Amino acid sequence: MERKPVIGVTPYKRKEEPFDLYIPAGIIAAVERLGGEVRLLDYEKLRAYELIGEVVQLDGVIFAGGPDVDPSLYGEEKEPGCGEIIRRRDDMELNLFPLLLTRGLPILGICRGCQVINVAFGGTLVQDIPTTYHVSHRQEKDGAPFSHNVLITAGTMLHRIIGKTVLATNSYHHQCVKELAPGLIPNAYAAEGFIEGFEGAPDGPFLLAVQWHPEVTLDDDEDSIKPFAAFMDAVRAYMAVPCHG
Repeated sequence: MERKPVIGVTPYKRKEEPFDLYIPAGIIAAVERLGGEVRLLDYEKLRAYELIGEVVQLDGVIFAGGPDVDPSLYGEEKEPGCGEIIRRRDDMELNLFPLLLTRGLPILGICRGCQVINVAFGGTLVQDIPTTYHVSHRQEKDGAPFSHNVLITAGTMLHRIIGKTVLATNSYHHQCVKELAPGLIPNAYAAEGFIEGFEGAPDGPFLLAVQWHPEVTLDDDEDSIKPFAAFMDAVRAYMAVPCHG
């Protein structure tokens, strides 16, 4: 029997009892629908020296949403608009990157995941979109599933995945990419002009990051599963290489 792909996911932390770490149901649903299984990467327990042992058990990693990245990690002071920071999570995620890149594991970033990937590669962030752009990109969670369009750049991997240059998305973030890290390729923009998605070099390991939450709208349109499907295709291609599988 073919082994199921094991996908490491950086978790959220509940803000009320029992205050545990958890993987969003939509991410679990997407990965399992595509034949994989998830593994929670517990930043509260994992130490840096244990990450190698963790990574060798994985076939891909999803950097999920969550709180803001510590601005000191990209050379800035914390501004009033910057929100909650969990430095232990920041540290674990940033320590993961050299290991993931060394192994060439496929990577998918969602919302905060998009931001921390950019920081890991040397980029910076807008600490508060309303302060900088005078617009809110945080929709009501009990409202319509999609709140605005993003403009996808033709010819990018994301364009090939989605098959559109205009995509309706949800939006629950107040930070975004300011300076994109060297080597990353922007592939989607908000109407205000800031980056809503990026990808890795075509000749490198699979890397895709988006600011919206496709896991939330899996049952609302046919496009939301597509980033996960492309990621899982890359995971299976990675597993097919004898020294990896």
